[in-house]
Amino acid sequence: MKTMAISEFKAHALKILNEVAKSQETIIITKRGKPLAQVVPHRKSEMKPMPGKLAGAFVFEKDIITPLGEGSWEACQ
Repeated sequence: MKTMAISEFKAHALKILNEVAKSQETIIITKRGKPLAQVVPHRKSEMKPMPGKLAGAFVFEKDIITPLGEGSWEACQ
């Protein structure tokens, strides 16, 4: 991983961002020798469906009227 002083980054920001995009290399920006920020290349995330990811996240009730009672169910309609 490459490091660079903030003053250098400020002076050549567009050029540096183009290099990061092209090389896909991360750069650490420092201020007085201490890490301040990290410039990382954008990567397209390919979201693939994951079967079973939400398994167990939902509770299915067989009877949705009984927990409320007949009167409350009628009032909610």
